[in-house]
Amino acid sequence: MTSHPSEPAQTIRLLCVEDSPDDMELMELALERADPTRRYLLHRVDESEAFSQALNADVDVVLCDYNLPRFSPYAALQLLMARRSTIPLVVVTRAIGEEAAVHVLRCGAKDYLTKDKLGTLPQIIDRVMAERAHVLERDRMAQELAAANQRLRVLSARLVVAQERERTLISRELHDVLGQTLTGMMIHLHAARRCADAAGAAAFTETAMQMAQEAVNQVRTLSFSLRPAQLDLLGLVAAVQSAAQRIAEPAGLAWQVTSRGTEPKPLRETASVVVRLMQEAMTNVVRHAGASMVNVRLRFLPGDRISLLVTDDGMGFDKPDILDGQPSERNVGLYGMIERTELAGGRLSIRTRPGRGVALRAVL
Repeated sequence: MTSHPSEPAQTIRLLCVEDSPDDMELMELALERADPTRRYLLHRVDESEAFSQALNADVDVVLCDYNLPRFSPYAALQLLMARRSTIPLVVVTRAIGEEAAVHVLRCGAKDYLTKDKLGTLPQIIDRVMAERAHVLERDRMAQELAAANQRLRVLSARLVVAQERERTLISRELHDVLGQTLTGMMIHLHAARRCADAAGAAAFTETAMQMAQEAVNQVRTLSFSLRPAQLDLLGLVAAVQSAAQRIAEPAGLAWQVTSRGTEPKPLRETASVVVRLMQEAMTNVVRHAGASMVNVRLRFLPGDRISLLVTDDGMGFDKPDILDGQPSERNVGLYGMIERTELAGGRLSIRTRPGRGVALRAVL
């Protein structure tokens, strides 16, 4: 068969259910003359078992004669349905009555053609293949939509859990830290009021004032952990530098924050997520890594996207063992970071192995 000299011929695989080799040769010649830019591969069968075996190979269209001694379009359609196959079937026959044609179309055939009009067969093949491609694309999009809805349901459930977890942490911080400080301050103020000795009252009052200052500092720390003031006043880089300093310096951990690109103005809501991720990553480094150095790198990407990379030189961990698919006490922080990133529409990756530190990268 011939093809256009400047373009590779498109190959279309046709399964011909035909008992006459001569009729199949006529179809092949008609296809070549009507559409020389394509390469048609025709494979002939005439009974059920051979048809079933032929379906195991790649087939684009089935061409089926209506009048066969050992097979029929209806049997072919039943076999295709049993396989849940989307391969289109076109009836190609010498003669077919209008009632029979309507019936075979209702049973699932995509079209029918008489053998005296084989010149139009390429157009019919084009149309049924395009319809099949449309159905496959629609099914693929439906599957992707169903998967996306399932992920959304899972993330929504995780969001509720994450919110409750954060509320529990804030409640514990208020009760165990700030609440105790305020209680101690009240005790010392009451003691100063009851004290008859001026010097003693002054001492109690001074202690209460120190506790009040400590409470102010605790409120500032808690407020910063929720949303750093620098984020709105000075920008993301300054907020990350301040947060890194607050975590690293008390732990004696060397640290560095670098950035590339132009920070967008104004910042999107994902900026606060970047700060929280960095805080959680550095807190994990301080608590578990045994590291001496941590590097934080920010990159401002096109489309207001932000890349965060946090690396350390600590002991690392066995990633498959820790992130085993089941959230637990030992990995709740890492899964919380993954959930936070996904809920913000981003993605987070972790590279690590024992003795080689950790590299955490998030793109939002």
